[in-house]
Amino acid sequence: MHINYWQEIKQDSLGRGGVALIVLVVAMGVLAPLLTSYQPSCYAGPVFSPPSLRHWLGTNDVGQDIWTHLLYGARTSLAVGCGVGLLSIILSIVAGGTAALCGGLYDRILMRLVDALIIIPPVIVVILAAAYLRPNTMLLVILLSALLWPGGARVVRAQTLSLKEKMSVSAARTFGASWSHLLLRHIVPDLGPVLVAVIIQDIRRAVFMEAGLSFLGVSDPSMVSWGKMMQQALKFIYLDVWKWWLLPAGLSLAVTVTGFTFTGFALEKSLNPRLRREVKHAGS
Repeated sequence: MHINYWQEIKQDSLGRGGVALIVLVVAMGVLAPLLTSYQPSCYAGPVFSPPSLRHWLGTNDVGQDIWTHLLYGARTSLAVGCGVGLLSIILSIVAGGTAALCGGLYDRILMRLVDALIIIPPVIVVILAAAYLRPNTMLLVILLSALLWPGGARVVRAQTLSLKEKMSVSAARTFGASWSHLLLRHIVPDLGPVLVAVIIQDIRRAVFMEAGLSFLGVSDPSMVSWGKMMQQALKFIYLDVWKWWLLPAGLSLAVTVTGFTFTGFALEKSLNPRLRREVKHAGS
């Protein structure tokens, strides 16, 4: 399955818009030290200062620059999202690929485990884990990855069952190739487009869940997060400060999730010809 991802995205208006939004958020995180002269944890000015040339979005209840928090919050969201996307896809490839290649009892047991994990609400598990463990970014990435990989594993297994019937894979198995060789040399290269779509979906879910957990207070207290910004701003909803504290954080989160959603949808149309025909029919 060989697909020119960039060409597919360029031909789709939603894809172009999604990439533009992602680039905007990435630029916010990468260029954060250049776009602000303050540090997120440092005192920057009087409490609840309104937006000005010195503080573009004003200051919060402890005098920290809100614009700085917004920029560094992008780093947190991208770090968690990309970390979860990478780790979960590795788990999905190993679990789904080996289940399809090995088959038998191993396949049945692993797929029943996948079915059981899919119905577990990730947020509840993370909240319970945070009650006994100190929440931090690495722990959050590991927990979310451990709970999000089953969906990708089912997709990988279904595709691998079809790909393993190819002549090249059958020949390699005949000559005694190991499952790792078959998976890395024959299966994964052909699964490229599917894996990209799964990664984008996992990143989108992870970004949204990280913000939601931070909003609920399940996060590292020293970590800057858009969800935590919204939680703190809600305490002062009776003041005008929410206009430049709450809304920018919520808008940034919406832009990030929308960017990954649009990009994933554009790639999904390239993988699903029936979906592409339905979209063209709806637009005509």
